[in-house]
Amino acid sequence: MKKILILFAKDWDQLALQAQQYSEQYQFFYEGFDLFRFPENAQLLGFNAVRYIEKLERKYRAIGLDGVVSNHEQFGTLIAAVLAQRLGLPGNDPLAIIACQHKFYGRLVQQKIVPEAVPRFSYIPYPFDPQNPLDMTYPFFIKPIKATYSVLAKQIDNEATLVRHLKFNLFEEFLIRRLVKPFAEIMPLFTPMQVDPNGLLAEEIMRGEQINIDGYCSDGEVFFLGVIDEVMYPETQAFMRFEYPSRLEASVQDRAKAITRKVLEGLGYRHGFFNIEFIYEQKTDRLKIIEINPRMASQLSNLYERVDGCQPYGMLFALAVGDQPEVIRGRGRFTSAASFIFRAFQKLLTQHLPSKSELAKALAPYPDASLMLYYKKGASLDREIKWLGSYRYAVLNIGGLSRSDLFDRFQNICKKLYRDDPICKAQQP
Repeated sequence: MKKILILFAKDWDQLALQAQQYSEQYQFFYEGFDLFRFPENAQLLGFNAVRYIEKLERKYRAIGLDGVVSNHEQFGTLIAAVLAQRLGLPGNDPLAIIACQHKFYGRLVQQKIVPEAVPRFSYIPYPFDPQNPLDMTYPFFIKPIKATYSVLAKQIDNEATLVRHLKFNLFEEFLIRRLVKPFAEIMPLFTPMQVDPNGLLAEEIMRGEQINIDGYCSDGEVFFLGVIDEVMYPETQAFMRFEYPSRLEASVQDRAKAITRKVLEGLGYRHGFFNIEFIYEQKTDRLKIIEINPRMASQLSNLYERVDGCQPYGMLFALAVGDQPEVIRGRGRFTSAASFIFRAFQKLLTQHLPSKSELAKALAPYPDASLMLYYKKGASLDREIKWLGSYRYAVLNIGGLSRSDLFDRFQNICKKLYRDDPICKAQQP
């Protein structure tokens, strides 16, 4: 059995790893901790990424690995690339990972490769000094150079809004810097660029239909799994659902794939999964890159399994040990699938946490359904609403025999678990 190290396994990773065929094919090792669960996340206080890599290198050189993977955006993916390089295992160039994850650096590189697909952008240092002029005019969209889950991403209409948006208490600032610190420790090992990853990226406001393209690179060749629609809650930047297959015109999807191929080749992205988000403005017929994520979109991977019958995690593990995955299409049980996100846009007075019996009763008719619960309270709940503008409390992945059947199944589950929750009514075909 080939040995694979999984770094900072996420909830969707753990769900996929329950499949028996993987345990029969591979021996898995696990390292890392949960950033969002106490007391595990206390390890972040003394975490040093370089020393951590050195420790893992000593341990697993002795064990003898065949591959290392991570879908962890914050720093697991980059650590996996560095470790694979040091152990001589299949993996991506860490510089290619950095060029994707450092959003300002990434924009500079993208601008050289596909300038037509890059919005106007500028760097904003943190802490922000209003006395220093910005190279952007209001309004604009802002997001941290190194962050995930759209943390602190927001439209900024004027200077007062920007100052207010970037005002944190001591603990919040400490937490933000600790989350960025591992990336900041590794970055100088591979690039002389001095732009502080604690800064922010300002971009022109882009409006239109959003899509996500999933795929992987093997020996520099780009392969696509498919294109997923990213649907937002009305008048917000908060994801409402991810729906597969995309309903965007095939010609636009093909153009997005062509840009994807060109930019990945230009970045030197040669090995591993990726997902790249685009926005399409129908009025101007223009495609713009939102961001490139150098990892599998673990929340969305099983949508392809439902519709196409492929196994993205099996493909991920094959790549990790240097094998060539097989892309399978049109062999799934369903014709449509989606990942539905349950959100509240203000602090809930009461949170309905479904009981085990309620969950079992609601999900029993739909054995393919995957439900993740994300209930928080206290300061962590307040922080999520402040940083994201909303609170995600559940995610439901499910397939449908048709698109209308997909939404019928969602509504049946939603009404049983959340009764009169307006979120149920918001999700319409």
